[in-house]
Amino acid sequence: MSASRRSGTTDELGPGEPGEPCGSDLLAALLDGMDAALCAFDADGIVTHWNREAERILGWTAAEAVGRHGFAGWAVRSADAEEVQARLMSVMHSPGRQVHEFALVTKDGGRVLVRTQSAAVRGPDGKPAGVYCAFSEVHAQIDLERSIALSEALLEDASWGVVLVDADLRPAVVNAHAARALGTGRTSALGRPLGELLEQGVEELEAALTHVLAEGAPPAPAEMWVTVRAPEGGQRRCWRSGFLRLASPLAEEPVPLGVGWLFRDVTEARQAEQEAALLRFRTNQLHRAARAAAECEDPVEAATVHLDFALAGFADHALVDRVVGGPRAECGQAPAPVRLVRLAETPAGAPGPSVLTGAAGLPVRYPAGHPAPQCVERAGTVRADAGPVPAERAREWALERQWPGETVHALCAVLRNRGRTLGVVTFLRGAGRNRFERHDTAYAEDVAGRIAAALDLAGE
Repeated sequence: MSASRRSGTTDELGPGEPGEPCGSDLLAALLDGMDAALCAFDADGIVTHWNREAERILGWTAAEAVGRHGFAGWAVRSADAEEVQARLMSVMHSPGRQVHEFALVTKDGGRVLVRTQSAAVRGPDGKPAGVYCAFSEVHAQIDLERSIALSEALLEDASWGVVLVDADLRPAVVNAHAARALGTGRTSALGRPLGELLEQGVEELEAALTHVLAEGAPPAPAEMWVTVRAPEGGQRRCWRSGFLRLASPLAEEPVPLGVGWLFRDVTEARQAEQEAALLRFRTNQLHRAARAAAECEDPVEAATVHLDFALAGFADHALVDRVVGGPRAECGQAPAPVRLVRLAETPAGAPGPSVLTGAAGLPVRYPAGHPAPQCVERAGTVRADAGPVPAERAREWALERQWPGETVHALCAVLRNRGRTLGVVTFLRGAGRNRFERHDTAYAEDVAGRIAAALDLAGE
């Protein structure tokens, strides 16, 4: 039997064209295809419509439901029938919709708590002609409301970034936290390529999004380093990211709608971990260098041992220059021009142990303003960088300072022991490394103190 009686309002749809379904058949098909359970009553409270979802929830078929007067005696308990019927039919004389919760009885005698939305059906003259009632199991409705509430909370109040990316890898929805992390507004980020928001890390992020669209969500979060575009310059951040493939629940086959990207900024934690690991490594290197240097009979050899151990993971090249004529004059005496002679250096262009040089004792021809003589004059550390210049100009800058051509960063630490300046150690880095930072300076000064102690011993 059809989900509706072939009379009443359904007949007003009119006959269909030849070869086409008539109006009542079309209405029945629409009602049966709904995801919500639906029933309708005429003005006398007689059931006129009953769709397949209502049959699924309660077990009563359309043939058993249509034509009954209300729910009394079959779909509700007798004690509740009058109240339920009155509440359902009261909407005929009220504006808008009404929401109620009822306990209905299934065909097998069980009880189901449902939430109903009911509204009046008006006839051609505008007068109430009946009531329609859509209902669903309360737990299903609550699950839906929770899902909607969760979505709204994630996109409004979440303490981590949430970005919904469409199939073209462009942001479709951005929550407030993500907008702040990307340095943009919630609406201004929509529809823009990710490359306009990030300077670095775009390729890795887009590759992850493409993989999720094709293969589904990865089994664990991923940490990605990106550089966010900002007016004051790029800001390097580490984002711990999770990805979810979004598919339409209305399609028979999963149709990807995009990717849900959730992330948290863990930059400070990762930087702290990296700094702690670096400190442990450098402390171990100093310890190993001290043990190895203790076995050297020649103090100069001990100095080169300290230099070799310090170089690992710290710099690409290193030089040790000694002040010509012995330790530099004490404070209060007339300062003499700084002249330095090369004592040891690491091989340029290839890794290897330090090599002792300068047997002839000829001073190094450092130009005026060179960082190494400045370091001796100031008795303090000096840093120098080629700056953002073309590669050829950077090479000229390095060669002018008597350094290997690939050098772009330099750090000179003074060699002092027993209140006297003995020389300078220079650490050099190429373009593949970052410039020397403050924590690098502290390490270089620690190494310089050990080298100075060894050289002071060699001069006695």
